[in-house]
Amino acid sequence: MANVVAKELQAARARVAELESRLVKERRQVLAKLPSEHGFDNLDEFIKAVRDAAGARGPGPRRGRGRAAVETAAKSSAGGKRRGRRARITPEVKDKVKAAVAAGKTGAAIAKELGISVPSVQNIKKEFGLVKARG
Repeated sequence: MANVVAKELQAARARVAELESRLVKERRQVLAKLPSEHGFDNLDEFIKAVRDAAGARGPGPRRGRGRAAVETAAKSSAGGKRRGRRARITPEVKDKVKAAVAAGKTGAAIAKELGISVPSVQNIKKEFGLVKARG
């Protein structure tokens, strides 16, 4: 009995491997046709258009701030209420922290102004080498 089940399992695994291989091949064919089907001459133009349409900037996938995140940030800075979601530390936020440190603002003031936590400010300062070493 166990021998029969083992053979069935082996056959099923072989079938799954065959199906996976076929799926990979079919996906490649479909994906390879996408740029020309949508009127693009080359893959780079197509990828740029997809990234632009998705709101991405730069080489990796990114998402813009949704309405809920913007509303939460507005509540956080205006009313002093706690943020419902984690802050997104974007390159723009990092640049603002760097500029605020250069202007002589404290970590707490920077955090309040940008709607992020004091530890986030410290981490960004550390990333830019703006934290004094302890003596």
